[in-house]
Amino acid sequence: LSLIACTSLLADSETEALKQELQQQKVTTQKLLSRVESLETRTTDSVNTSASFSQNAYLPDIALILNMSAVGRDVKNSDYENYRVPGFINDLNTTDNKAELPFNKNRGVNLNYAEVAMHSVVDPYFDAFAIFHLHPDEFEIEEAYVTTTSLPAGLRVKAGKFRSAFGRINEKHQHSWHFDDQPIIYKALLGPDMISDPGVQLQWVAPTDTYLMAGVDVMQGTNPRSFGDQDPNLIVGYVKSSIDIGDDLSILGGVSLANGKTAAVDGNATVTAIPSYDSDIYGVDLTMRDQLGSYSALTWQSEYLQREKANDSQAGLYTQLVYQYNNNYSTGIRYDVITKNDTGLSDYNALKINTSNLDKVTAMLEYKPFPMSRLRLSYSYDRSKIIDHKRQDINTVMLTLNIAAGAHGAHNY
Repeated sequence: LSLIACTSLLADSETEALKQELQQQKVTTQKLLSRVESLETRTTDSVNTSASFSQNAYLPDIALILNMSAVGRDVKNSDYENYRVPGFINDLNTTDNKAELPFNKNRGVNLNYAEVAMHSVVDPYFDAFAIFHLHPDEFEIEEAYVTTTSLPAGLRVKAGKFRSAFGRINEKHQHSWHFDDQPIIYKALLGPDMISDPGVQLQWVAPTDTYLMAGVDVMQGTNPRSFGDQDPNLIVGYVKSSIDIGDDLSILGGVSLANGKTAAVDGNATVTAIPSYDSDIYGVDLTMRDQLGSYSALTWQSEYLQREKANDSQAGLYTQLVYQYNNNYSTGIRYDVITKNDTGLSDYNALKINTSNLDKVTAMLEYKPFPMSRLRLSYSYDRSKIIDHKRQDINTVMLTLNIAAGAHGAHNY
């Protein structure tokens, strides 16, 4: 009995010792886990702190656009550089409206431009944008502006140098157009830079199911073709709306008005003693897009512009149809025409030059092996130009290559 009692007491003592040792191990393990969690928290805080002060977090998104072309034209370069469009470009009685040719200037190979685009989130209230054009013979600040991101009631403000939201394509850059040449009416009324000036823009989007946007741009008004007075003078207003019909058809339309002043001109010299003239440009645009499939669409786009400047009344339009077969192939056709040219063109009448039927037809075929690269083959028949005091019908075949590299935002259709 004594032996059994001693054995029982010994077993109880060993069990208690094991329990105590296990409890100590639990305490030690808990301390180790606490230290590991503390180290993980400190590491995470260190990484976050380092990232918040990392220079990389503040670098802007940067994109590079390269645009080049090979041009075949049945007019010599020296003659083409001096073309006229009656009543608009390089007219007979002026020398200040020259036929600028920033794109596809020469027969042969052209490096049209390299574009560097930057975008950065400044803070919770502003985004910053800058677009630089590097032409073969000049460097240009195409756009540089900030936009607000958190204004109430559907409002947004843009300030800096920017393209006005007038019309349909004024705000778009050349590489995002469906055709490589600028529409005749835009080139005639506004030149290659179109409406692009330092200024302030205010836009409002209505809180409705149907998209409705109204805006006003107050700009310097330096465009020499239609404005160009020395003082700030240009105000642009517009209203745009879009509706969807069914699941496939989208319709976008708008009306625009640009009101400014242009310096008075007498012969070859600007007359400073005569008050500046009012210059108004009215615009109406309509775009319809039918989504035929996941990667196929048919887009019809048209714009009509009319200018009232001093005693001149001039107008024109373009209309184009583009069929996107899939992600890789597109084809399209565009028709441009000057529909009104009331300027008292007595000089051209004396030379027996027909100033009506100023129009142009362009057809294109586009191949995109990848969304960041594009090859486009086009043919145009142009009857809008006067060369060496006579109407010249111009045939042009052109192959263009456009490359986009880096973080570049998507363009509106």
